[in-house]
Amino acid sequence: MDASVDVLVIGGGAAGLMCALTAGARGRRVRVLEHANRCGKKILMSGGGRCNFTNLHTTPANFLSSNRHFCKSALARYTPRHFVAMVERHGIAYHEKELGQLFCDDSSKQIVKMLLDECAAAGAQIDTQCSVQRVQRDADGFVLETSMGALRAPSLVVASGGLSIPSMGASGFGFDLARQFGHRVLPTRAGLVPLTLSGKHQEHWCDLSGAAFPVSARSNGQQFDNFMLITHRGVSGPAILQISNFWDLGQPLELDLIPGQNAFPELQKLRQQRPAVELRTLLSEWLPKRFAERLCELQIQSKPIGQFSDVGLRAVAKLLKQWPLIASGTEGYRTAEVTLGGVDTHQLSSNNMQSKLVPGLYFIGEVVDVTGWLGGYNFQWAWASGYAAGCAL
Repeated sequence: MDASVDVLVIGGGAAGLMCALTAGARGRRVRVLEHANRCGKKILMSGGGRCNFTNLHTTPANFLSSNRHFCKSALARYTPRHFVAMVERHGIAYHEKELGQLFCDDSSKQIVKMLLDECAAAGAQIDTQCSVQRVQRDADGFVLETSMGALRAPSLVVASGGLSIPSMGASGFGFDLARQFGHRVLPTRAGLVPLTLSGKHQEHWCDLSGAAFPVSARSNGQQFDNFMLITHRGVSGPAILQISNFWDLGQPLELDLIPGQNAFPELQKLRQQRPAVELRTLLSEWLPKRFAERLCELQIQSKPIGQFSDVGLRAVAKLLKQWPLIASGTEGYRTAEVTLGGVDTHQLSSNNMQSKLVPGLYFIGEVVDVTGWLGGYNFQWAWASGYAAGCAL
């Protein structure tokens, strides 16, 4: 056994770097193996280049997992305030955008530099452009065959991420490694991802690409209020990305096009006050003009609102509050922000992320079956799970 290293970490992303700096600060000799030419590529691209690095309102309820209690321990021991303290210690200016979401004022590069500086201060070694071809275990720990030669350590942390954004090097490596050591991997799919339309639905709406407005998206018992953006292939925007984690093909998905408004009484009032005005003109005051006109063209007869009976207005109100969106699928891992599913948490310790099957083997971050909502929650899971493992190694 090479006495120069205690821990090998596969993956130099958010979770891997957090684990490395935490373990290094405790005197562990850590080596991080990153297959890309630089660490933290997903950090760099996140939040439009400003990195939505956490959410002040993080609770276990903001995460999806087949084992909903699993994330509680790690999240309780490393909170958003802990990470904010590190950010402030490094003099990084930040702001709250909305709903507890914290972003860098300047650049996500500052977060990556902070993590790398912390790793350096803790003595953690980082090797980029280091691919891992094979992992074995013997009586002394783990033996890795890499592009930099054979490496050994008594502890191995898998922080290799999920399948989202393969153009940045994402792969199923961590899932394959988990299966190799007898772990269950739950079915994976793209999460926080735009939805696609097809056929007549795409023809009807996608030429309105660029139109954006607030909606309330509902599916599978969940509801999210935020903006929807029509794209040339379907729909995106925060409300759609959020609901994509809960929607699946064949399930109903409906939108409240005028959230916060009581449609029927409002329409009755307009009928009384402005009876000669066309419905599409009135709806254009609530919705983007092109969308309102298309809605009337396809699904509502546009005529002066004074000509609508109460029954007719109720039908219009119902359509506005329960508009069915017929999605045909998602944009897939190509544009997905996260991967749903992953290494089954029932076979991991919630206290330290260690395998219950293989001593010394840890899984952290996106490779694990814990997925957060949009808005900094997935970074907070990376920090918390990396910290939990780093404290135990």
